[in-house]
Amino acid sequence: MDYMKMYNKWLTFGDDVKKELSNLDDEEIKDRFYKELEFGTGGLRGIIGFGTNRMNIYTVRKATLGLANYIMKNSGKNASVAIAYDSRKYSDVFARESALVLNAKGIKTYIYKELKPTPMLSFAVRNLKASAGIVITASHNPKEYNGYKVYWNDGGQITEEHAAGISNEINKVQYENIEFMDYNDAVKKGLYNFIPDSVEDEYIELVKKLSINKEAIDYGKDNLKVIYTPLHGTGNKPVRRVLRELGYKNIEVVKEQELPDSNFSTVKYPNPEDPEVFGIALKMAKNEDVDLIIGTDPDCDRVGIVVKDKDGNFGVLTGNQTGTLLTYYVLSQLKELGKMPNNPFVVKTIVTTEIARKICDDFGVEIIDVLTGFKYIGEKIKENEGKKNFIIGFEESYGYLLGNFVRDKDAVIASSLICEMAAYYKKKGLSLYDALINIYEKYGYYREGLKSLTMKGIEGTQRINSIMENLRINTPKELCGIKVIKVKDYLSKIERDIIHNDEKNIELPKSNVIQLCFEDGSLVTARPSGTEPKIKFYFACCGKSLKDAEEKVDKLEEALMKIVE
Repeated sequence: MDYMKMYNKWLTFGDDVKKELSNLDDEEIKDRFYKELEFGTGGLRGIIGFGTNRMNIYTVRKATLGLANYIMKNSGKNASVAIAYDSRKYSDVFARESALVLNAKGIKTYIYKELKPTPMLSFAVRNLKASAGIVITASHNPKEYNGYKVYWNDGGQITEEHAAGISNEINKVQYENIEFMDYNDAVKKGLYNFIPDSVEDEYIELVKKLSINKEAIDYGKDNLKVIYTPLHGTGNKPVRRVLRELGYKNIEVVKEQELPDSNFSTVKYPNPEDPEVFGIALKMAKNEDVDLIIGTDPDCDRVGIVVKDKDGNFGVLTGNQTGTLLTYYVLSQLKELGKMPNNPFVVKTIVTTEIARKICDDFGVEIIDVLTGFKYIGEKIKENEGKKNFIIGFEESYGYLLGNFVRDKDAVIASSLICEMAAYYKKKGLSLYDALINIYEKYGYYREGLKSLTMKGIEGTQRINSIMENLRINTPKELCGIKVIKVKDYLSKIERDIIHNDEKNIELPKSNVIQLCFEDGSLVTARPSGTEPKIKFYFACCGKSLKDAEEKVDKLEEALMKIVE
């Protein structure tokens, strides 16, 4: 792409565009215009600003027209799209612009009246029998970002096939040829519609019906004390509503983080994976006898929790630890109460804790591994409908799902089950930390780690590609004196057994991921982030104690970073 030619073209788009673009240096101009913002299975995600490589009304309109043309080719007449948005800057604007582009093509839109969680968009697509769905969100990214995610008619994120088709249509669109309807005309013609409140009411009822142990909830109504923070996002109303309607009386919200705020003023990074976001909640907890702190990210699809350890000190659980607790609790309760369905299965990603496999084996439940990304978990639910019964799916990055009425990770559902689980263990005189230690003692001390390296711009992309290529060509034979016995390259879809000098195909879609399997059962996985300019390294070990497992993870990370950096 001739970035200066495109830059000069954008200068004619309007005074506001010209004002922002006129004072940029050449490096910034190049970064904004050297390519189009890439559309993939995760849709679009980028820094807010004018330019082809940024999130703005022009790139959103272009993506939407491409989506509209794809829908018209694949969904026939009477197509419709459900739309939701979060609390980020311009999310409501991008949502409305998307609807009006679709309306100009004769496609009906149904948009939430106010910001709503991403999983409620997934539900709305299914409930309204829409052809597709759009949610404007950048999930847990920094405040400078926004994004555009697309869902298909099953309520799941789009597959590679759909993403490629939509991307192909987007590439055909010229900015100057994008039409969008006048809002008042769209409303008068019945093309621009609001999603009725009854859709949310039905969703809330289904979330409550996922409760497993009524006695635990009854105990928790008066005896469980929780602090909740929506981190300035969409979770505030639905999470608190579910807990209130279930009867929990002691749910306190972090007032400073209760209301929507596109600047996420109280945190550096609105991500429940970051312990710092719980700072205000922890100050509140010091003065009260709190059992649990829950935090959901801006679009309320991820949830993090803080629990008390054996010494009464609060600590943030990892996504793997929360997933471990939920998996064991759900399976044990279904078995204990005689509610386990026939042909049950659990789904996790390839970088998610292996203790889940031990737990599932113990309960005689099938476990399925998928690539990183909750869309793959949604695909497995769809693939097994009518054949097997989905129990729970989770990924290490704080995403969890139970039930089959939503097809993406859901922090409203997870928050409800976490409270039930905490009440169940408290009734037995245990904290969630105690319950986790008991699981470790039963199945092994598993510990995981994540190291992310941020590499921005063109040079950053080249550096990430170079690291991945080097790991493929010069794969380490050992780290910390522990031999690598298998190498799984998900891009070539080949698993190499080094001990037996053998190869076999990997039955998963292609992905730029490399996983090293060590003789002691440890795993190291490398992959570029699909949503941020980062390369991620995942470490997983099992030790004789929690400390032993943590030390193994630290040593593997240190050894790999010497190679990478």
